Amino acid sequence: MRTPREWAVQESVVVRAPAARVYATVARIRDMGRWSPECWAVLSRHATPRTGDRFWGFNRRGPWVWFTSCRVVRAEPEREFAFKVTSFGLPIALWRYRVIPHPDGVELVEQWQDLRRGRGAKAAEFLGRTFTGTPPQERAGVNRAGMRTTLHRIARAAEERGGQR
Repeated sequence: MRTPREWAVQESVVVRAPAARVYATVARIRDMGRWSPECWAVLSRHATPRTGDRFWGFNRRGPWVWFTSCRVVRAEPEREFAFKVTSFGLPIALWRYRVIPHPDGVELVEQWQDLRRGRGAKAAEFLGRTFTGTPPQERAGVNRAGMRTTLHRIARAAEERGGQR
């Protein structure tokens, strides 16, 4: 039986740190390789990109290695950091981090949305499976597990030492 495809997933964690510190930790995009189990490096002109800025992500999972081109679509300090991912010019995903007030600090919400729809979807799905080894219907599950790891690493960094190296 085929697994039904999920087009969006969300995970969250409560962080016992100020919103400004949590946002600063998330938005320091060059550190994503420290947080994410798939991303191992980010090339960005700015350590903390602003809306409209571009950066490149370098990813790996098992024997598969791939890169993505990303554009920041929202960089609102203390509230939200979001970027769209493309590969070879094809839309792949939207990643969003929201910082929400919580009685114990803030809730950090990570969201992923699959953008491989419409024109070019089949090519994007083929590239995704070829480069990542993950069929489209399994990508949400892989991302959900990775998001949990990412969120806990970000939370730990923000709580322990303000996310500084």
